[in-house]
Amino acid sequence: MMPIINFLKYLQTEIHTAVAATADDNGLPITCAVDIMDSDENGLYFLTAKGKGFYTRLKKHGYISMTGIKGRDTMSSRTISVRGKVREEGTALLPRLLEKNPYMNEIYPTVESQKALTVFKLYEGNGEWFDLSKKPIVRHSFAFGGAEHKKTGYLITEACSGCKICEDVCPQGCIDFSATKARIRQENCLHCGSCMNICPQKAVVRAE
Repeated sequence: MMPIINFLKYLQTEIHTAVAATADDNGLPITCAVDIMDSDENGLYFLTAKGKGFYTRLKKHGYISMTGIKGRDTMSSRTISVRGKVREEGTALLPRLLEKNPYMNEIYPTVESQKALTVFKLYEGNGEWFDLSKKPIVRHSFAFGGAEHKKTGYLITEACSGCKICEDVCPQGCIDFSATKARIRQENCLHCGSCMNICPQKAVVRAE
């Protein structure tokens, strides 16, 4: 498994542009494209202009969710999704981010025009790496910035009788019966729920 810093760095350098979602005054999602300008072990940095609705929503709710995808097509794609708390960092980091992302000088070409910009940091949250280019698929969840690592997916409980009915419906073949207690290999699970739906003992439960 890649360390947290590499997940965030991959989103910054290899994907760079992510689709971000914030909420409007009615709690409905609004999406936009966001360029990840920098990263560190505790989070991600991005820019916006203070006159945008995006800025207003970030300030009001202090939360964002974003997903970036890299790949030629679906079956070669790697995806990183992150969600969590954001805060405005102001303009102190702006020169560093503009230096690292010089194309921004074509969008905001003058010192006066750059005064509209401000830096935000996604500083605490959870994320998921999903790699469809591998067989079976590979997924990892992670937390950063001191957030609690939230477990997702499905677990097999002690109620399992070992009937192996779930083995036939698992699309990734990630249910392991080789140990004393059956288990789901979380790093290969699609979270489709087929095992839970078919288990006659109700031994499969949702982890979240």
